[in-house]
Amino acid sequence: MNQSDFKLTLLSEQTPHTVYQAVNNVREWWSGYHAEEIHGRTENLNDEFSFRAEGGAHHTMQKLVEVIPDKKVVWLITDSQLNYLEKKDEWLGTKVIFDISEKDGKTQLVFTHEGLTPEAECYDSCAPSWTQYLQNKLLPLINSGKTA
Repeated sequence: MNQSDFKLTLLSEQTPHTVYQAVNNVREWWSGYHAEEIHGRTENLNDEFSFRAEGGAHHTMQKLVEVIPDKKVVWLITDSQLNYLEKKDEWLGTKVIFDISEKDGKTQLVFTHEGLTPEAECYDSCAPSWTQYLQNKLLPLINSGKTA
């Protein structure tokens, strides 16, 4: 991992299991802003799913390449069509990592988009979008405890 990879840390009173379940409930939190469509499975090792937003302006395929219940989920981006960029496949081969741990009596979720660095063309739009989804959608889902 690069020190400049996009990273965001969230803290919750909920258990690591609740955080893990919320992360895997992708349709519930990675939606609501840009007419998103998610197709495929999002919970188990080797599951694959597509994410499409803004009528196809953003289309990616994700494969779950590491799944450690209540601790870690890693998506590998296996296809990237970011049609609003010059380099449309900019996300190809990048990883989206959710590290879950206990810290000071709380559950910490460290989100990292490995390969999304300030040098990336989409950084100035993608980093704020990730922040919006994580803080405004995923964290409330986690804190509600209603993750299934």
